[in-house]
Amino acid sequence: MYKKNKIIVFMLLMCFTSMIGQTIKGKVTDESGTPLPFVNVLEKETVNGVSTDEQGEFVLNVKKMPTTLVFSFVGYTTVEKTLYNVSYVTIILNEDNVLDEIVLTGNRSKPRTILDSAVPIDNISVRELQATGQTNIDQMLTYTVPSYNSSNQTISDATAHFDPADLRGLGPSRTLVLVNGKRKNQSALVYVNDTPGKGEVGVDMKSIPTAAIERVEVLRDGASAQYGSDAVAGVVNIILKKNIDFTQVNINSGVTKEGDGFNIDGDVNHTFTFGEGGFVNTTLGLSYQENTNRAGEPGKDDLFGVDNQWTRDNPDLGMIIGQPEMKKGDLFVNAEYPLNDNTKLYAFGGFNMRQGKSFALYRPPYWITDDFGLLTPSGETYNGFQPTFETDIQDILFTAGSKFKLGEFDADLSANFGRNNVDYTIGNTINVSLGANSPTSFDAGAYAFSNIVGNFDVSRSFGDVSIGLGVEAREERFEVTAGEEASYVDGGAQSFPGLQPSNALDEKRTNIGGYGTLDWDVSEDFLIGGAIRYENYSDFGDNISWKMSSRYKIGEAGVLRASYSTGFRAPSLHQVYLSNVQTLVSGGTISNQGTFNNVSPVIQALGVDPLFAETSKNISAGITVKASNNFTISLDYYNVRVEDRVVFSGEIGGTDDNGNPNATVQQILDDYDVTSIKFFINAADTKTEGFDYTMRYKNIDFAAGKLGLNLALNINRTTLEGEVKTPDNLANYKNAIFNRKEQSRIISSRPNTKLLFGGDYKYKKFTAFLNNTYFGEVTWQHATDPNKDQTFTGKVITDLSFGYEISDMISINAQVNNLFDVYPDEIDTKGDVVTDLGGRFRYPWEVNQFGFNGMTFRGGLTFKF
Repeated sequence: MYKKNKIIVFMLLMCFTSMIGQTIKGKVTDESGTPLPFVNVLEKETVNGVSTDEQGEFVLNVKKMPTTLVFSFVGYTTVEKTLYNVSYVTIILNEDNVLDEIVLTGNRSKPRTILDSAVPIDNISVRELQATGQTNIDQMLTYTVPSYNSSNQTISDATAHFDPADLRGLGPSRTLVLVNGKRKNQSALVYVNDTPGKGEVGVDMKSIPTAAIERVEVLRDGASAQYGSDAVAGVVNIILKKNIDFTQVNINSGVTKEGDGFNIDGDVNHTFTFGEGGFVNTTLGLSYQENTNRAGEPGKDDLFGVDNQWTRDNPDLGMIIGQPEMKKGDLFVNAEYPLNDNTKLYAFGGFNMRQGKSFALYRPPYWITDDFGLLTPSGETYNGFQPTFETDIQDILFTAGSKFKLGEFDADLSANFGRNNVDYTIGNTINVSLGANSPTSFDAGAYAFSNIVGNFDVSRSFGDVSIGLGVEAREERFEVTAGEEASYVDGGAQSFPGLQPSNALDEKRTNIGGYGTLDWDVSEDFLIGGAIRYENYSDFGDNISWKMSSRYKIGEAGVLRASYSTGFRAPSLHQVYLSNVQTLVSGGTISNQGTFNNVSPVIQALGVDPLFAETSKNISAGITVKASNNFTISLDYYNVRVEDRVVFSGEIGGTDDNGNPNATVQQILDDYDVTSIKFFINAADTKTEGFDYTMRYKNIDFAAGKLGLNLALNINRTTLEGEVKTPDNLANYKNAIFNRKEQSRIISSRPNTKLLFGGDYKYKKFTAFLNNTYFGEVTWQHATDPNKDQTFTGKVITDLSFGYEISDMISINAQVNNLFDVYPDEIDTKGDVVTDLGGRFRYPWEVNQFGFNGMTFRGGLTFKF
């Protein structure tokens, strides 16, 4: 009887424990016993979870016992452990193949591993990104993803502060950027200067602090049918850090071999917890960067035809050409709160503020003959001046939503707001027409872009069939604010006439879309998937895009995959409405060029149609082989055709391609006091095709440690299909609208081949990374004369970095980027002085490989507590 009572009491205690829940503590290590931080610990089929701290330890409150916990970490095998009335558990995770990692991008109905996916996806941890030694996310991706390219621009107004980035050479406008799976707003800037990506609009990648990032997923396939406009080349999904049980502080600094470009940054990441399972992961960062200068030193000015004492005394012609000065501060948060087992609230976003200063062409005294004593110190001889282009950039992103059960469906309801604005100040300059009354610093106006997006998505699996459905509503707004009158009156401030009241606007549009996806696992090995999307824009109409994909597993070792999709890209509001006047070099002279927006009566009078959506067709096919748990290879082919591509026209002057006068165009030039006009137009069809190849081999026993090797290759080629599309009234302006130089920005301004080969080595608390990046050749085409084209040969950039854990709390790192101080080929003008602006530029800027800062040293400290 006594034993029976004990059994009854024990059972009652078990029931009581399961009702009130229990606190579970534990530790997660690898096979060698080394603690693993950042491991996700999740109560199965709930949203209740935490991450391990620096010692691999965790504390989790569960609602009932028994319970099953899921332990997952990038690069390690996922473990499920069912616990029966225990309060402490030790878990060992084994290193696993990267192909077995779960990814969120590209699978809107059911999360899958990389190996299970029907499309190629990269999953890049923040440790891989930071090992590059680069200072911002767009440069980090450039040195980790072969088909992703971004490089710093110079003497390019605000473009120098944003740096155009693209995937597969298809331009910034055709890569969709997500944060935690939600659309990130575009920047306020149109890249209208002579750089890669000219005429395009991208996302301000510098606005997202690396310290807030857990990993980045890159979908290298057309995804318009799943995600909407802009996903023609693929998707970059930035996943933010979650509930981390320790505080991390990073301090880094660097300088170039030449002693310029000094930079320093610091950030702190900390998680605040509240309630049962609620958290707010917070990142605060500050950084400072000085400019670099790699100007040419011709000793004479061929652009103006001047060779005198001033040019000999100033062989660099007073120029500063290189990366801009920049101050940056950002605050980012990522929060979740579970209401119950089936519902959680989430919110994330942040605020980024940057102040930058770049430089324009130096105004020597034979160009601007007098500064009226405004810029020259009293008693000194006037020596010319170099105007500065100063930006005040702000980027705001905030998303809030809830994931919950809707019957048997998993539902996600969210809303987000994003805004990017850039204010211009033109400093160290004058408005010559105002004489001694001119200011020396001008408020030149501002651009702003914002969007409000609402999403409702549901998904469910019916055995072997998984479906996803969703709707999206979006409002976009583009604003232009005029500068002060002195910045634009009578020719305006030297280097950049301010935005005029006629340029000011506040335009918006709305978009409503809906999509459906279906995945059918015909068998364990064979998957068929499809997606369809309908979107309707208030300004140009509707579009339907669709996608079919399939994957077939070859035993346990490999996968064949293929997809075909149609896509579209809506012309951005910026491209529809932008107008301004810029001071640029054209035909050997420096002049004011006017950009007229696409809805302007001026452009309509020329017979230019309103902008409409680009359409695309995307074919991809590939194979992945998992030769062993440590060795994988993959190869993918892609072919992307874009029809009616939006381009920014060349300069339209008073005479056509044949030298014949055009009275209609000349009258416009006279009326607006400009020497040429420019506009956006659907003018070109392109074909982009190439290959992506990757190979990884890790956990190689070497010198008592572990060695990993990786190789990644992208071969890419873009060609123009058919003739330039021009309106009847401008039939003889085909070359002017899209000349050879403008064409080269699309077909040859980015490397046609890019190869990454490197390795990492770990021995106890010491790590080392060596990476070689081959940037293939790029070609600059002369506007009219093929004999003056120049191909800049491919170069290898070698980066070396080291890390050492001094203790559990302190670690150090050191990097040498561009170890062998490699620079691009120097410009060969072949007789055309405009090519290097009279010798001012030593290295190419209109086409681009990897910039020209040379060797850079960088080091840092990390504190964890």
